[in-house]
Amino acid sequence: MNILFVADPLESFKIYKDTTFAMMREAQRRGHTISACETKDVMWQRGTPVTAFVRDIHLTGDAQNWFSAKQQHPDERPQALRDFGCIIMRKDPPFDSEFFYSTHLLEQAEREGARVFNKPRALRDHPEKLAIMEFQQFIGPTLVTRDAEDIKRFHAEHQDIILKPLDGMGGTGIFRVKADGLNLGSIIETLNKDGTQSVMVQKFLPDIVKGDKRVLVIGGKPVPFVLARIPQGTEVRGNLAAGGLGVAQALSACDREIAEAVGPILAARGLLLAGIDVIGDCITEINVTSPTCFQEIFDQTGFDVAAMFIDALEAALATPA
Repeated sequence: MNILFVADPLESFKIYKDTTFAMMREAQRRGHTISACETKDVMWQRGTPVTAFVRDIHLTGDAQNWFSAKQQHPDERPQALRDFGCIIMRKDPPFDSEFFYSTHLLEQAEREGARVFNKPRALRDHPEKLAIMEFQQFIGPTLVTRDAEDIKRFHAEHQDIILKPLDGMGGTGIFRVKADGLNLGSIIETLNKDGTQSVMVQKFLPDIVKGDKRVLVIGGKPVPFVLARIPQGTEVRGNLAAGGLGVAQALSACDREIAEAVGPILAARGLLLAGIDVIGDCITEINVTSPTCFQEIFDQTGFDVAAMFIDALEAALATPA
């Protein structure tokens, strides 16, 4: 089977930790062939199917020059997306207008017969921060608003809060405001941009000192290990991109309860892979665009998350769309 990965530029991969690379490596190990493109390479012209300029690649096993490509220029091989065995959408956030439009192109490719994972409509329907609001029984006090006075009232009630933009990634734009309210007004202005942008506000969860846990769910089933991203020094953010320390841990009873309640719902909507972020016993985000941590979990525990993913992918493809 020829698998197309829609991802960031291959040259930007850090293969020692890149989850998309781990997926590619396992797919190639099983005999599948691999192609890759970026979202900018996908096009739709009247009277033709959705097409992409792709590179057919082979993983070399060399850490420095980790792939070889048959095509030297990205416009050498236009290919209808419906002609691939499947498409794996792995474009990293931010979920901006271009990402949004790319899901529409991929959904048209689905109508033409392509199999896309995660499903484009499901990607659109599950913005990674807002998606948690559906599962109220598993989240802490949370507010989404554009209104500065709403945020101030929430702070007055909960005293110690976290504010973050809905389109942030990797811990960017996250602020903590304690009981003294220091700089709250300035932070609100920065995030809501005079009331034009929505902000998520959450009660601060002290269990962050134990880590912001990434609970991976594949085909509706939890991976038996999580990666706890533990803040370092005076940092409040556990994100690996913000300097957090990743520590693999066995799935706790609480993590399993959350995963087994939420995972099948997400899978039924076309989300083959999701990353549920949990602090203490509260969901803080549901990552669906390009969840990571496969390699960190494998390196520390030996559990092959990529193999579990390709197993689920092959099973999904054996089932009619």
